[in-house]
Amino acid sequence: MNRFTVALVGGWLATILATPSFGADLPRKAPRYYAPAAGFSWSGFYVGINGGYGWGTSTWGAAPITTDNLHPNGWLAGGTVGYNLQTGVWVWGVEGDFDFSTIKASGVGTGLCAGAGCETRNRWLATARGRVGYAWDRFLPYVTGGAAFGDIKMTVNNTGLSETKTQIGWTVGGGVEYAFMGAWSAKVEYLYVDLGVPSCSAATCGVATDVAFRTNIVRGGINYRF
Repeated sequence: MNRFTVALVGGWLATILATPSFGADLPRKAPRYYAPAAGFSWSGFYVGINGGYGWGTSTWGAAPITTDNLHPNGWLAGGTVGYNLQTGVWVWGVEGDFDFSTIKASGVGTGLCAGAGCETRNRWLATARGRVGYAWDRFLPYVTGGAAFGDIKMTVNNTGLSETKTQIGWTVGGGVEYAFMGAWSAKVEYLYVDLGVPSCSAATCGVATDVAFRTNIVRGGINYRF
């Protein structure tokens, strides 16, 4: 009985002593690796809507008659399409938009608009621009510039005669865009637009008249990126 007890205890001790070395020989599970989350990217095509307010100056002039300045203002709303390519922190893009416009002004001055009264009206405005931005993750401040297109309707109020010219000009500005939810982003921007100097014929305006149109635009927009 004593020999059996001694043998049992000895076997038990041997098992305990052997367990650590046995466990050391077992393969260990490799630690799980989690890849870091990818940074936000502005690259891709996008479409959107925009709307805002414009105000500026329209100068009616024909030497040697005194010029008159009108101050057109009004609302704009329309659509946007564009493409961005991000390289590092820099975002390079092209953007186009088309807005319906209510920008206009009517008044009686001391020169060409004296007595008769004049009206300048812009009914649509479009731009085709480049954009360069600096990305702070989901924030994108940018500068922009390019071509501007729009119509200028010139009316002599007392006769009701008018002429409309489609103009090509230029625009420059800047803004900031923020990506707030998945593929959606919101922006606020300022543009200065110069549509040049269309001419109103003598048959309509009494004398051949240059009608300059320049406007400031502040607008917001919502874009969806593909």
